[in-house]
Amino acid sequence: MQLAEAVVLVTGGSRGIGRSTAELLAARGARVVCVGRDEAALREVEATCGAVPLVTDLRLAGSADDVVRRVLERHGRLDAVVANAGLGHAGPVVDMTAERIAELVDVDVRAPLLLARSALGAFRDQAAAGGPHARGLVFVTSIAGLVGVPGESVYSAGKAAVQGFATLLREEVRGDPLLTGVAVCTVVPGAVDTEFFTRRGAPYDRRWPRPIPPARVAQAVAAALEHGTPRTVVPRWLALPAWWAAALPGSYRFLARRLS
Repeated sequence: MQLAEAVVLVTGGSRGIGRSTAELLAARGARVVCVGRDEAALREVEATCGAVPLVTDLRLAGSADDVVRRVLERHGRLDAVVANAGLGHAGPVVDMTAERIAELVDVDVRAPLLLARSALGAFRDQAAAGGPHARGLVFVTSIAGLVGVPGESVYSAGKAAVQGFATLLREEVRGDPLLTGVAVCTVVPGAVDTEFFTRRGAPYDRRWPRPIPPARVAQAVAAALEHGTPRTVVPRWLALPAWWAAALPGSYRFLARRLS
């Protein structure tokens, strides 16, 4: 799809990867709507790149439908969604409260799935009305969803769920004549230099791999929208351990324990 004049909804747009993505897409001519819970931070993004702030808690019932409806009311259409909002947690699952587990599942799994459902409904209606078919859904997942990280089991499981959902959703839209041309993509970053680690309850303490800047992930998101790339791992070399963990899980886990 062409980014110029495209209406793109970005969740988790107030900081980190989401903010970098909003700024990059706006610089390339997209009309960006940023969703988040921090109104002050969203206003900063608006001042920086002109992205429209939409203060919403996607954990609430009906919020996905409401967000899509508000975008359609303002812009008349929706061209792409970047489902980026995510929540992490560091620590054994046995020490987590039930409420904390539910919160991670709500933010990392339920919210992007419901947002995808709402967006696809809008895409289908637009196509039925004679609009263009090319649309995009990009899910920002995590390398933790491909290799699994002990001590972040709920977060890893959530990201793995979204990765699996995207793979199957890609096949579903392929068989729907009104959704022909919808690209379903995942961008899979490794460690990223954002507030994520502080907010999860523990800073990033590994010497390697070094965290990459969020702008690098934003570039991958923009490329996924433009080219419809099914999966992009950032940085690219992390695709190797991801393959290893899938093909030879026993040996991968053994080495990971030795190096941890």
